[in-house]
Amino acid sequence: MTLLAIEGLQAYYGRAHILQGVTFSLRQGEVLALMGRNGAGKSTTMKAVMGLVPPAGGSVVFDGRPVQAREPFEIARLGLGYVPEDRRVFSELTVMENLSVGQRPPREGVPHWTPERLFQLFPNLGRMRDRPGGAMSGGEQQMLTIARTLMGNPRLVLLDEPSEGLAPVIVEEMANTIRALKGEGLSVLISEQNLHFAGSVADRATIIEKGVIRFTGTMAELQADEAVRVQYLSV
Repeated sequence: MTLLAIEGLQAYYGRAHILQGVTFSLRQGEVLALMGRNGAGKSTTMKAVMGLVPPAGGSVVFDGRPVQAREPFEIARLGLGYVPEDRRVFSELTVMENLSVGQRPPREGVPHWTPERLFQLFPNLGRMRDRPGGAMSGGEQQMLTIARTLMGNPRLVLLDEPSEGLAPVIVEEMANTIRALKGEGLSVLISEQNLHFAGSVADRATIIEKGVIRFTGTMAELQADEAVRVQYLSV
């Protein structure tokens, strides 16, 4: 079943035409990697899906409902969770208080997340329940942001550059987390430049370059296609 369908998505920053007809879909229960170099349009795509960048054209259908004209809070309430690249934890609030900010009622057909369940997924957070967000490392803040998003009991989670700037051991923890979320039945869309990381968690990949989708296929197909990797992913 298709959970997220994006068709002909257009978006601008001022006069700059950033997304130029972006089209791809994500199925229920899969992890899809949206890949591309810096400035390719990955983060803008996620923000347009969430309504944070108003789409100038095209459609975004989530769980059978068009959402391209909705406000971000309305989209979130439908079950779409978003973890931004810059994390945005509440620095003066504790871990428990950050989690309470994201809490939403249980949602039919998806996992119901509680702090105790999240501490099983993120043991480090369980050991620092009363620590302010601003006193945590970058990796810990990333985990807290994901946990806070899960408190909304989403059907689909958008992770923007989840491995960027993290130590290798934390990157491996992040990969384990994404695989665990898939095991819970969640769907995940990750924005990612790191092919090794994407290959360790994603079922399929779609590559964006200058606001246009250039490739969509399985991770195995991408890893076997050196020409595509060199043209669109190499630095």
